[in-house]
Amino acid sequence: MNHSQGPAFTRLTLTNFRNYAALRLDVTGRLIALHGPNGAGKTNLLEAISLLGPGRGLRGAGYDELASHGGTRSWAIAAELTGPAGNIRLGTGWTDASGGGEGETASRAVLIDGHLQKSSGALAEHLRLIWLTPAMDRLFAGPAGERRRFMDRLVATFDPAHASRLAVFERLMRERNLLLQDERADRVWLASLESSMAEQAVAIAAARLAGVEALQRHIAANRQESAFPWAEVRVAGELEEALASTPAIRVEDDYRTMLAQGRPLDRGAGRTLRGPHRSDLDVVHGPKTMAAGNCSTGEQKALLIGLILAQAHAVKAVAKAAPVLLLDEVAAHLDSPRRMGLFGALAQLGSQAWMTGTDAHLFEKLGADAQVFHVESASLSKM
Repeated sequence: MNHSQGPAFTRLTLTNFRNYAALRLDVTGRLIALHGPNGAGKTNLLEAISLLGPGRGLRGAGYDELASHGGTRSWAIAAELTGPAGNIRLGTGWTDASGGGEGETASRAVLIDGHLQKSSGALAEHLRLIWLTPAMDRLFAGPAGERRRFMDRLVATFDPAHASRLAVFERLMRERNLLLQDERADRVWLASLESSMAEQAVAIAAARLAGVEALQRHIAANRQESAFPWAEVRVAGELEEALASTPAIRVEDDYRTMLAQGRPLDRGAGRTLRGPHRSDLDVVHGPKTMAAGNCSTGEQKALLIGLILAQAHAVKAVAKAAPVLLLDEVAAHLDSPRRMGLFGALAQLGSQAWMTGTDAHLFEKLGADAQVFHVESASLSKM
């Protein structure tokens, strides 16, 4: 195997996951297409794969939402992969510990080669995932929070520790927000929280700058080779902009002071008003020199696909192995030349790419080495 291609799934097993009571799928291809009617389970399969990485997967669903309706309140996902380091087994699952009550009462279990892990973050050492879903089609025109989450997922594919920093910062911020509601709160404890927040915030901002700059360098060097429009990307955030011209230690000190001085305003607002949780990702349609949010729906979709492909190439260059791509309904609104451009780009990249679509004809020219499955009522048949 060409190690630069990165890991590839060879077997996927689902138990009580969404509409799959039981599934075992053997895979041999690098390009995999799933076609079938809406509601058949195509996206559910991609979601299962996405849960073999850190976080809550491509839908961000609660663990209790993932169990099959009418079944036991539990689910499990297991996979076998071949990759640069050889073969590896990944697994994750969840069981309701409340005796049938509402909501989630336990974190999911994560196993790597049969060994239980402390958290899902360990999965990032073995598998880097990038996904594209229909919900992201209006990413550039939607709220800043969606672009920020997209940016942070992008950065985490370069720097797997980024997700942990974000989680720590958010926990510290929640604790500070609660303390601020008590005017008699211990000021020393508040200062300690703010000091820790400042340390994490600057690390988050620095990682964002490094990740986005790596992506932009790749775009600039390869803009003429893609079938999709190239983008100009930059982080728009107070701390990120400060780091561009100020030493990190000074930015950390300034943010700690900003938090201390901002306590009255934050108390009144019930939240922390300034920090890395307010940053945004600015994207410009390069050939048109137009803000992505002002482009047509079709232009935004093409720009987003181009951005995802550029990210995958940039991650491959940094990690020396291509990520796995999950592309939900990616070809539905592409004309034939763009579809062929996408398939060619994926083949050149060397990633294992999973694609879904309602119509089989979308994947007719995918290539002889691709695997195409028809999905119907949570059952897969090879075409």
